[in-house]
Amino acid sequence: RTMTETESGRRRMRMRTRLLLIAAAVVLVCGAMLAAFLLGLRRGGQEETPVITSDLLGERLRSAQELVTVAYYYTNMGRFENHVDFYGWKVPLTTKSFIVSYDGVIKAGVDLGGVEVEVDETGKTVTVTLPDSGILSHEIPEDSIEVFDESDNIFNPITIEDYTGFTRDEKTAMEQRAIDNGLLTSADEQARSAVESLLRLMPGMESYQLNMQ
Repeated sequence: RTMTETESGRRRMRMRTRLLLIAAAVVLVCGAMLAAFLLGLRRGGQEETPVITSDLLGERLRSAQELVTVAYYYTNMGRFENHVDFYGWKVPLTTKSFIVSYDGVIKAGVDLGGVEVEVDETGKTVTVTLPDSGILSHEIPEDSIEVFDESDNIFNPITIEDYTGFTRDEKTAMEQRAIDNGLLTSADEQARSAVESLLRLMPGMESYQLNMQ
């Protein structure tokens, strides 16, 4: 798609400045996680208070697998440019370029498969150590991608590899930017809060002091 010179100028200006970053600190806890905690606590219609052990709590938490805690939405624009290089010399009339605008969502959270739980029966404390948060997924919807100012060259044509390589590099850059803006720190905080809330729902936990690490 081509743009008028005015539109192109605005796009180039926005390419330097436009970045809509919405860190949505939304705890997306699956119903399966809550069900895993409460499963088996009722037998024959009667509530049964379970014995609090490291194995019991660890099993309940690990059954949830991944806890997605933060979704990071953004809109970005980037420019690709390439030319034929001959021993460090830019060959004239071989430049190809394009500008791409796209939306994306990065989800970060904790893999609960690595959670560690220690129960001190004497001191009546439960210590839960969560793994560090990480990026769980990064999606760029195809229908959000718009290509502008595409400049092809007969001596250096634009290829599918140019687009795929550019997208891969852009994803890496955006993930690092999200991390720099506190994505994983927010995910750690939300994961601790979510796990603490769920553990406190468990019958018998009211007798223990809960320490989250």
